[in-house]
Amino acid sequence: MRKKKMNHLIAGLSLSVVTLFVSTIAAAEDGVTDSTILLGQTVGVTGPIAGAVKEMQAGANAYFAYVNKNGGVNGRKIELITLDDKFDATQAYKNAETLIKKDHVFALFQSRGTPTSEILFPLLNEHKIPLVAPSTGAVVMHQPLHRYVFNVRAKYQDEVRKAVEQFSTIGLKEVGIIHIDDSFGHDALEGFRAAENSFKLKPAAMIKFDRLKPDVAAVVHAVKASNAKALIIVGAAPVTADIIKSLRAGGNTAQIMTLSNNATQGFIDSLGPHAVGIMVSQVMPAPNLATQLGQEFKQVTKGTTVPESYSAMEGFVSAKVLVEGLKKSGRGLTRDGFVRALESMHKNDIGGILLTYGEKDHSGSEFVELTIINRDKKFLR
Repeated sequence: MRKKKMNHLIAGLSLSVVTLFVSTIAAAEDGVTDSTILLGQTVGVTGPIAGAVKEMQAGANAYFAYVNKNGGVNGRKIELITLDDKFDATQAYKNAETLIKKDHVFALFQSRGTPTSEILFPLLNEHKIPLVAPSTGAVVMHQPLHRYVFNVRAKYQDEVRKAVEQFSTIGLKEVGIIHIDDSFGHDALEGFRAAENSFKLKPAAMIKFDRLKPDVAAVVHAVKASNAKALIIVGAAPVTADIIKSLRAGGNTAQIMTLSNNATQGFIDSLGPHAVGIMVSQVMPAPNLATQLGQEFKQVTKGTTVPESYSAMEGFVSAKVLVEGLKKSGRGLTRDGFVRALESMHKNDIGGILLTYGEKDHSGSEFVELTIINRDKKFLR
C-alpha cells in the first residue's frame, strides 16, 4: 500500500516537473512575459531625418497606446524601447545589438533609412529576430528574400517609375535625377534607368551628391548644364529642400518630384514659397480620406497631437500590421510563430491598403500615388 502511494507521489512529481518544464519553455522567448511584449527600435530621433521620424513615431505610438488601452494583444501590453541612431548606420548596428542582447526585445520595429536598415541583416539572422516595417523602399530589403524582414511600404523604384510615367504622360520627356551617393540613391538610380528604358527615354541628367558633405552649388550647376525639364530628387529632407530652393532662386523652372521619405509637413515648411508645385510620391493613403483606414486613423488619434500627415499614417499602418501579426500568433507567442503568422497574411486588406506576405514574399504593399503641394502648403492628390 505504501509502495503504491509512493508511485503515485513520484508520478505526481514527474507531472509537475514536466508542466514546469513546458511552462518554462513557453515563457522563455525573449521580450515576452505574461503581461507584456517588448519591442525595440533604432531610428534617427535626431539628425537629418528627425522631422519625418517624429511624425512616423507619433502615428505608431498612438496605435500602440490604443491597443494597450483596449486590453493589449492576447492579454499582453506592448512596450517599445527607442534608441536614437542619428541616421548613422554604425550607431544603428550598436543600438540593435543593445536592444537584442541587453534589453532582450522580442522583435525590432520600424528602422528608418536604407543604410541604417540594411546593416542590421547579420544581427537579424544570427538571433533569428524579426524586423517589421523598416521605413525604406530599397530593393535590397526585398530581394533576395530575408526571412526576418517584413516590409510594409512600396519600393523606391516603384515611386521613381510612377514619376517617370507621369512626366512622360504630360509630355516632359527630358527627365533627370539628382541622388544621394549611397545605397538609397543607388537604388533609386537603378529604378530610374529601368523606367527611362521602359518608356524609351534618354536620361537628361544623372547627378549625385555626397551624403555627408553635399555640394549644392555643384548640383545646381550640373542641372543648368543639362536640358532637364523634369527632375527627380532623391535624398533626405534638408538637402533636398536646399537643392530645390537653390534651383528656384537661380531661375530653374523644371517640374520637380521627390520621394515619400520627404512626405512631411516639416519638409513643406522648409521650402517656404518654393513649396508650391513640388510633387511628392506617397506610399500610404491620405490620412484625411473617408476610407476605413482614414476613419480609424482619425478615431485613434482624436484628442492627441498626432499630425494628420502621410508619415504619421505610415507609422500607424506599420504598427497595425505588427499587431495583426501578434494577434495571429496566439497566446503562445514565439518569434518563429510570429514569422509564420505574418507569412499567412496573403492579400490582407487593412482598410485601404492590400498587404501580401508569404514564405517567398515579404514585400507587403505596392501602393504608390503622386501628390503635389498646393498654395495652402498641403499635399493635394
